[in-house]
Amino acid sequence: MKHTLVQDTIRNEDIDSLIEWLSTYPRLTKGPLTVEFEKLWAEWLGTKHAVFVNSGSSANLLILSSLIESGKISRGSKVVVPAVSWATDLAPVMQLGLEPILCDCNLDDLSIDLSYFEEICATQGPECLMLVSVLGIVPDMDRIVDICKRYNVTLVEDTCESFGSCYKQKKLGNFGIASTFSTYFGHHLSTIEGGVVATNDTELYNVLLSIRSHGWLRDCTEDFKKSKNEPWSVSDFASQYTFHYPGFNLRATDLQAFLGIRQLNYANSVSDTRSDNFNSYVNNISTKLWRPKTQDNSFVSSFCYPVICQNRQELVSELHKNGIESRPLIAGSMARQPFFINRYGSDAVLNNADIVHKFGMYIPNNHRMTESDIKFITNVVNDIARPI
Repeated sequence: MKHTLVQDTIRNEDIDSLIEWLSTYPRLTKGPLTVEFEKLWAEWLGTKHAVFVNSGSSANLLILSSLIESGKISRGSKVVVPAVSWATDLAPVMQLGLEPILCDCNLDDLSIDLSYFEEICATQGPECLMLVSVLGIVPDMDRIVDICKRYNVTLVEDTCESFGSCYKQKKLGNFGIASTFSTYFGHHLSTIEGGVVATNDTELYNVLLSIRSHGWLRDCTEDFKKSKNEPWSVSDFASQYTFHYPGFNLRATDLQAFLGIRQLNYANSVSDTRSDNFNSYVNNISTKLWRPKTQDNSFVSSFCYPVICQNRQELVSELHKNGIESRPLIAGSMARQPFFINRYGSDAVLNNADIVHKFGMYIPNNHRMTESDIKFITNVVNDIARPI
């Protein structure tokens, strides 16, 4: 039996419904269904606004670009990026001419080491934090928000692996100026490819809409259009091809939005199952091995389950023999990735992230797993893995 990391949430009935919709020859490019999907996403999350884009990686690029263009962070400013994160948390910082500062992780919830982060804030003056809640495990959001407020650091939450996770009954994605999500295959919900930026800031929302589509204002609110066009005496006709920001084309399609609207029907059940699976892993993994620690009053809608052990390659081989997929723990440390070393060198001292890089991995969690699946997988882990 194959124990895959992820399972697609797009069901046969979703495909059947999509085929029926396509037979009406509807508009496929971004249109009214995109707007409806964004509205439903924001309502589910609890934010005022959501912007649908073509990937979670594009969502990260879009929010950083929009923060710069709206003046909420300075050009060339310093941005803290967790060392244990994904390539496209770090890459947009580099691509947009910002200065990345990698922050070490902690070995409890695998998010940023808060003492390390506060030292960065006190000594280096960053303007932004790209926070990652690793594999859906909930960080200490009270302390993170407090540090950001005291040092005037703009908080952005990368919630791509944490859809549905909550801290004190508040969904992750509601704690900073904006949050990003992925709807790629294998994530909690899928629109084939896709991502979302969510925010409560209406001005930022309009900038996001503009930069998503070339830098024009077609999707923006009427008040925002007027405030931008009047100083330039732009006519209604000319406004169709007038660009106020150096934008991208990061749009998704109404075809994807059609699937997304159906996917949101599964949001709570998928999150509940992933949380149950996470708790089952914690209960079945040997107490001799490293296990993640969870915050009080947290709900963990996990992406996959993390393992840190001394003999990672031996465990990977045994899992493979038993039909169990595994991967490195996200991507280990960004400080050890070639694209970072090529530009900034290899001198970064990030001890906990190096442990994750050398010894970390993750094993399956998805909404179709059963208790017996988890017991089978944890039996292999418990038999083979050696503590760090």
